[in-house]
Amino acid sequence: MNFSPIKNPVFIVSAVAVFALVLLGAILPLRFGEVAETLFLFTTTNFGWFYLLAVFIFSVFLIIIAISKYGKIRLGPQDSRPEYPFFTWVGMLFSAGFGAGLVFWGVAEPMSHFFTPPFQSMEPMTEGTARVATGYAFFHWGISQWSVFTIVGLMIGFLQFRKGKDGLISTAVESVTSKRKGVKNTIDSFAVIATVMGIATSLGLGVLQMNGGLKSVFGIPSSGGVQLLIMGILLVLYLLSSSTGLNKGIKWLSNLNLGLCLVLLVFVFFAGPTVFILNTFTLGLGDYLNHFVEYSLRLTPYKGGTWVRDWTIFYWAWAIAWSPFVGAFVARVSKGRTIREFILGVLIIPPLIACLWIAAFGGTALYSDLNNGTAIAEAVNNDVTVALFETYAHLPFTEILSVLSILLIFTFLVTSADSATYILASMTTGGSLTPSTLVKIIWGVLMAAIAAVLLLAGGLGALQTASLISALPFTVIIFVIMYAFLKMIRKEPLPERDPNRYKTRRKQSE
Repeated sequence: MNFSPIKNPVFIVSAVAVFALVLLGAILPLRFGEVAETLFLFTTTNFGWFYLLAVFIFSVFLIIIAISKYGKIRLGPQDSRPEYPFFTWVGMLFSAGFGAGLVFWGVAEPMSHFFTPPFQSMEPMTEGTARVATGYAFFHWGISQWSVFTIVGLMIGFLQFRKGKDGLISTAVESVTSKRKGVKNTIDSFAVIATVMGIATSLGLGVLQMNGGLKSVFGIPSSGGVQLLIMGILLVLYLLSSSTGLNKGIKWLSNLNLGLCLVLLVFVFFAGPTVFILNTFTLGLGDYLNHFVEYSLRLTPYKGGTWVRDWTIFYWAWAIAWSPFVGAFVARVSKGRTIREFILGVLIIPPLIACLWIAAFGGTALYSDLNNGTAIAEAVNNDVTVALFETYAHLPFTEILSVLSILLIFTFLVTSADSATYILASMTTGGSLTPSTLVKIIWGVLMAAIAAVLLLAGGLGALQTASLISALPFTVIIFVIMYAFLKMIRKEPLPERDPNRYKTRRKQSE
């Protein structure tokens, strides 16, 4: 599909709107931040219950669909097979969904909960608080967050590969809303704006994290110049990766990311308190499953407090705001898989890896503070960017681990930005599966420019908060997507059962 900016209203509207928001964030960062914070607090305070109910319903809905008769239907022709091998597929899911965030928060979140307990009645930095901190971290990085990405990706993949339609958000809801051009363009522009704002701020925050790591390891100061240099290197690399397409750049980097993650995970598992990590993982998983419904619907209207809003509701809003990007990318790399494979794979495998990571890295930090008299939790409370590196300080080969982690964060950022340029280009070229390199370059440069301007202006936090405001209307859109998918899937002919498949298996075994 040829790209013509003049003839593409989604591109024009979204680009102009993003540029205007960036100008406001750069010129009036304080005022912009105040307005964004006010709107975000209004939505989360008054509609926090709606976020919690919605994400819980999404999770239950997906599990029902996965185990139902519709689970055998493929995202593509019924005789199609997965486009990517399992390891590569998992690497792509992991990289696009939350790779860099997990590397950063794998220690920082449980230690934050350890220092400031989720429940007001709990004493900070005790054995009981450590247990709750781990269970809650598992919950936040578990299936609830991924249910949002899964339900959007499921509908887009179904439309693209089963029905031969484009993968636009507007197409996913047109059976319920309207097929009119103006309505479709408005929905798609809204999705693009939310995606660009979320990705740009995540890039900027990732650069800040990298700068914090370089400062901890090499003493490189945190400064605008260093951050611009990191951003420039990131831009060059993710544009190079993006120009090679999904089957080269993103595929290779995703395999590298998952491989590096496994190397670090295995090392920390054996170099750290191995038995404690295993016990932490097992107990944390049990607490997560045992308290899933309670945590999913937990609010504090009688006691007051903002912990649930600051953590759980914030996480769900962030996942919903990101859902157009992550959902579209997850759909794109899942062609040929059955609905059951897709749901169970996306809903369980990345969260399981996340729980293993938190148990190993967060568990090592908790063990150190509880048994060795260290003060990792206090250091994290003062500066969350040092969480991982403070933990490494109490393990062998500290510098090597730190350098590998900085490299991992960097490659995760490259992969996320690469994925984003592809999805944004697709969203602004009518849902094309092969958008032109020019469009990807335009969005790649625009994202880097936004992040750089906001880094220098100090407006990253404000724009991040502003991007989360889009979560409220997108929650409604996801409900519409869920309803539209249910309507479509009920009309889909079910695959016929092969009467000879058991005979064939028996002969092969003989």
